[in-house]
Amino acid sequence: MAKPDADAPAADRLIIPLDDEAATEALAARLAPLVRGGGRIHLHGDLGAGKTTLVRALLRKCGIRGRIKSPTYTLVEVYEDSSLYCYHFDFYRFQDPREWLDAGFRDLLLSSALILIEWPEKAGDLLPPADLDITLDVTGDAQRLATLRASSTTGRSWITALRLPAASSP
Repeated sequence: MAKPDADAPAADRLIIPLDDEAATEALAARLAPLVRGGGRIHLHGDLGAGKTTLVRALLRKCGIRGRIKSPTYTLVEVYEDSSLYCYHFDFYRFQDPREWLDAGFRDLLLSSALILIEWPEKAGDLLPPADLDITLDVTGDAQRLATLRASSTTGRSWITALRLPAASSP
């Protein structure tokens, strides 16, 4: 699977500057209520771009307590609370796209859980499409640029909701 298409229609794409970790947490806070019903998000970016940081913030905002680990060595971490089931995959160590099939992950990807996949390109074109692709590009010491691209009706609804002004807290 190639990096998300930068030429996606404007309605299917949203670019958000993330000036610091607080901005990443704010994006996660906006995304969390949208993904509680499940969906598939693929995260792209170089090492150190902030993929795992975004996932941790998102899971925290979804109500996950306890340690949230990077699945770089375990390949998948499973998180659950009363209203959310999440699989967090990291395919960075895969050398061949078929490795994720050999690991038996196909059935997990068919569930209605929230599926978060770092390094999805390592699985080639064997993965089902994401609802939302998020590409993080480093633009400075702490700055990132998040490019969100929808590939489904669900993803488009998430982008539409993210375009709306954030609700203010009392």
